[in-house]
Amino acid sequence: MSIAEHMAVLKRGVVQIISEEELEKKLLKAQKERRPLKVKLGADPSAPDIHLGHTVVLRKLKQFQDLGHEVIFIIGDFTGQIGDPSGKSETRKQLTKEEVAANAETYAKQVFKILDPEKTEIRFNSEWLSPLNFSEVVELAAKVTVARMLERDDFSKRFSEERAISIHEFFYPLMQGYDSVALDIDVELGGTDQTFNLVTARDIQRQYGQEPEVAVIMPILEGLDGHQKMSKSLNNYVGVNDEPKMMFGKLMSIPDNLIAKYFRLLTDVAEIELDNMEAKMNTGELNPRDAKMNLAKEIISMYHDADAALAAEKEFIQVFSQGGIPEDIPIFTVSKEEMTVIELLSLCQLVESNSEGKRSIKQGAVRIDGEKISDIYATVIPATDMIVQVGKRKFAKIG
Repeated sequence: MSIAEHMAVLKRGVVQIISEEELEKKLLKAQKERRPLKVKLGADPSAPDIHLGHTVVLRKLKQFQDLGHEVIFIIGDFTGQIGDPSGKSETRKQLTKEEVAANAETYAKQVFKILDPEKTEIRFNSEWLSPLNFSEVVELAAKVTVARMLERDDFSKRFSEERAISIHEFFYPLMQGYDSVALDIDVELGGTDQTFNLVTARDIQRQYGQEPEVAVIMPILEGLDGHQKMSKSLNNYVGVNDEPKMMFGKLMSIPDNLIAKYFRLLTDVAEIELDNMEAKMNTGELNPRDAKMNLAKEIISMYHDADAALAAEKEFIQVFSQGGIPEDIPIFTVSKEEMTVIELLSLCQLVESNSEGKRSIKQGAVRIDGEKISDIYATVIPATDMIVQVGKRKFAKIG
């Protein structure tokens, strides 16, 4: 491929490249020297699951990999104990080594749903950050001024509002930058919330005598609510490990205005096809519901397989379009003659806590044999073949 063709692939879906000229020069130099670029993506294992929001940058990393470049996925087992302050209005709770280690183990497995395991180098940044002595930490800290740190939006806002900023939070972008120094990185990927960290890494590399990395900045994917960043804590996410039927139902709930964005950032569907799809939706020739069904099948085929996607579509049509119930819902045995509805929800594993059960009832999401339950203190007499439902996707049967 020519450099122009490389750039066309790598620029798809990107918000900004700092800078495009530098990336072209690096690609040309690498081509002449017959060597791959070293491309880095770092992720702190702050939670055990990877969702579709994470895959936006992972898929861009895979594009670099497919073009023959060396991909390094850094698991921030050291930085994860501090917590990235990006976009945070207060100091993050620090994770223990044990929490980070457990989350990191699942991260390493899940990224291979996207990346080629035989061509991916996984590194842990404790390898080079833990051995630093205090003198070396001071040397690193001298690379960036406090004034520069306070240019960061979340820091400047907290400072102006007299909310606490702990000194250790300033070290986060320094350590992320040192990751790039330790591995002499050519290109780093991140979301728009990582722009400050990536630009800081470029400055730090210069001060250590290295050529600065190119920062490839990807958009943040909105979650199922259509407004906030996809996040497990906001329960607006689709996990890459979600079951196909769960994935399908979640993706069918996204707002219509996000259909094209989800296609562009989460699939390999050609741009000309997406332009045609958007035009048809705008004229009413294509129902957004059908476009979402195609989106769901496309994504499920990627993380499961085509058969699973078709089965999920079939069940969705049966349950939601025709008012049916799933064929293979779990069956639970109940020994009590009478119990509260909240107890029944917990026993059937439809809620994770009593408080979630109460919220579900208040939101009108709980039904027993099709009848909506509105009283959080309601009781029920369990009966064989009774159908218990929470929301549109959770079902259980009493056996």
